[in-house]
Amino acid sequence: MISLDFNFNILTRDLSHYLENQVKVGLFGSGVGLSLVLGFSAAYTCYYLLSVAKKPQLISGGKKFYHFLREQCPVVSETYYPTFWCWESRIQTLLRPFVTAKPGVVYRNELIKAADGGQISLDWFDNDDSLSHPDPATRPTVLLLPGLTGTSRESYILHMVQQSRDLGYRCVVFNNRGVSGETLLTPRTYCAANTEDLETVIEHIQRTNEAAPIMAAGVSMGGMMLANYLGRKGRKTCLKGVVVFSAGWDVFECTASLEKPLDRFLFNSYLTSCLQASVDRHRPVLEKCYDIDHVMKAKTIREFDERFTSIMFGYSTNDDYYLDASPVHRLKSVQVPMLCLNAADDVFSPSHAIPVEAVKQNPNLALLITCHGGHIGFLEGVWPRRSTYMDRVFKQFAKAVIEQGIGLQDLSC
Repeated sequence: MISLDFNFNILTRDLSHYLENQVKVGLFGSGVGLSLVLGFSAAYTCYYLLSVAKKPQLISGGKKFYHFLREQCPVVSETYYPTFWCWESRIQTLLRPFVTAKPGVVYRNELIKAADGGQISLDWFDNDDSLSHPDPATRPTVLLLPGLTGTSRESYILHMVQQSRDLGYRCVVFNNRGVSGETLLTPRTYCAANTEDLETVIEHIQRTNEAAPIMAAGVSMGGMMLANYLGRKGRKTCLKGVVVFSAGWDVFECTASLEKPLDRFLFNSYLTSCLQASVDRHRPVLEKCYDIDHVMKAKTIREFDERFTSIMFGYSTNDDYYLDASPVHRLKSVQVPMLCLNAADDVFSPSHAIPVEAVKQNPNLALLITCHGGHIGFLEGVWPRRSTYMDRVFKQFAKAVIEQGIGLQDLSC
């Protein structure tokens, strides 16, 4: 681990000594370029260590949860060193899918029926080679929820499956309706506010492995859905713990942020086109109930939601949908230990909308805020292919919940 406790006088003295004795610097000397590079490198290193690399802020509504995390999850107290050549928010967000490796994972797919006659696609990683939990009946299960248009093949999901495999756990990925190649049987997809499909999935997992402990992790919209689910269910859930990454807490603020010119160009338009592509794939079943041609003309996520999502789920206005979809309003009702990781520079979830005060009022909640990391970025290391800061938070928290869960009982005490 890099230490910030270094002497700048020594750094300056050694650099000057090197330049004086090893590089003959003159107006036309060959050492000018090298000296400039060295000078810039020293200045950039100082800036990075002083202004970029920082310890995250850990906030909790109760001392017991706070101390549990400090003891069982060392990552929450460690300095986060973003990849030095791409620590800016948008760059982290854009590069993460391309620079992080995709571990090889072989899933077992299962289609389960929903109450309305639709079907839900689950991708299981059974981990039958687990040495620490060889009995499948009691092998811990981790439920994973991808983001807005994500599936079980997203790199961040594959990384969490890999981390779970190393711990000896089983994983199951909940793919939202219509996104992972399955046929849409009814004219219904998904949204952050509606948790009926998630309830169906959790009940199915519990029935399938009644003796196995279950925890869950949600990313972006998957995290919003999980938080809304916990807010509705209170104590009436089998989940032992939840970790949420890069969730949007106030949909109004998230949408407004993504409609700023640069972020609309980089993210909003692309995500809108992904949503439209999913709708268009299922046009035959959806066009019976919705004006798909009108939906396909949407230019932003807000316009898409006004023309499709809010109508599908029966909201009078899109504002009504956004209010219901915002997890910030349900945090006070969460009764299961939930750790939330957000980056302060995430344009999808702006820092002023991160629910610091709401978290302080609930002993079951903890919030970990890094200065950098972007949206589902959290890249670290010189070449961040293998693991991210988010991966380390997930692995340590999952292990703590499953193996030290007794320390999470009665967090209000």
